[in-house]
Amino acid sequence: MDRNQQLFERARQRIPGGVNSPVRAFRAVGGTPRFVARAEGAWFWDANGQRYIDYIGSWGPMILGHGHPAVLEAVQQAARDGFSFGAPTEREVQLAEAIVALVPSMEMVRLVSSGTEAAMSAIRLARGATGRAKIIKFEGCYHGHADALLVKAGSGLATFGHPTSAGVPPEVAQHTLVLEYNNLEQLEEAFALHGPQLACLMIEPIAGNMNFVRASVPFMQRCRELCSRHGALLVFDEVMTGLRVGLGSAQGLYARAIPGFRPDLTVMGKVIGGGMPLAAFGGPRAVMEQLAPLGPVYQAGTLSGNPVATACGLATLQEISQPGFFEALSARTRSLVDGLAAAARAEGVAFSADCEGGMFGFFLLPQLPQNYGAVMKTDGTRFNRLFHGLLERGVYIAPALYEAGFVSSAHSEDDIALTVAAAREVFRTLAA
Repeated sequence: MDRNQQLFERARQRIPGGVNSPVRAFRAVGGTPRFVARAEGAWFWDANGQRYIDYIGSWGPMILGHGHPAVLEAVQQAARDGFSFGAPTEREVQLAEAIVALVPSMEMVRLVSSGTEAAMSAIRLARGATGRAKIIKFEGCYHGHADALLVKAGSGLATFGHPTSAGVPPEVAQHTLVLEYNNLEQLEEAFALHGPQLACLMIEPIAGNMNFVRASVPFMQRCRELCSRHGALLVFDEVMTGLRVGLGSAQGLYARAIPGFRPDLTVMGKVIGGGMPLAAFGGPRAVMEQLAPLGPVYQAGTLSGNPVATACGLATLQEISQPGFFEALSARTRSLVDGLAAAARAEGVAFSADCEGGMFGFFLLPQLPQNYGAVMKTDGTRFNRLFHGLLERGVYIAPALYEAGFVSSAHSEDDIALTVAAAREVFRTLAA
């Protein structure tokens, strides 16, 4: 009997859809979700004992792979000292200091437990600091499931969006303006129409929830200029890209291309927790001191700065800060992307891909898309065939067309070679 199927049937009796986060249900690709029994390095094993090369890495945090010895030791020691105190610890201070040292735009940081919580809190802080209500987000960017951010684009240019989830009242979404990613014309019009009312513009600098789409340098430069001109805060959602695409995060990439560039607020998660529930938001002291208990913007959390999570995060940051770490990780990721592109080309399959640091994405399209509308042109049926073909060959990529992939320092040259060989076999079937 298939243990995965048995577990899925049991789960559906007590858990909505059988999963605790929707993408895990395999609804987009069909078939039975793999229930993970254990993981080590670049692999995990499912309930049937089948081994897979893991390219989701818990959706980004496992930059060192699973079960890194230094991280395990730090977590085990922290757990022995106590799971949770509801009181300050030295490790909270150490982790905040480490994040601020790596991300120069952040002078102060508040630790929380999830990316959704961090993004929601950053929006509240931006509104409190500016005294304004309206915000800008971009179609295809995901900032967690807070009500004001579960909004899709309106019907016309620079129009306000409407809720994409039941349970979100229209009046909550009425202050959220949804624009097309990388569309300068819409950006200019939005600020011309609403500039004095805008609290912030929130953006994924590399959007990882429409696979992998970069904001162009001219577009990002104009975002910065318009926010500065109109007194709105530029909020970078680096939950996915933070310390994943490089030690300076995505904002470091733009700072190299745009002199003096930095966001006003940054939202981080995933890598800074090393796989434990931990996230953060931060920025200049003058803005961050608007938070309680110093200022009028309220935010709190029982498990914020959890001692086991901070131990995991600190150990992870220490490892990725070692000289040469990101150079090696980037080279490994590039070898995967180049190998996949060559395999697709050899079999006559339309394919485009991009990567940065330990994050990558690919499309069954001849050219890289620049926005969500272009991403939607990908052939979903062919992607599903690719997904299941790789799965049958022991390669686990995201079970959805619109998710980025992740490489860890634990992925070996052999892992990459096996992945590329499996992909070529599947590409051959797609071309037939």
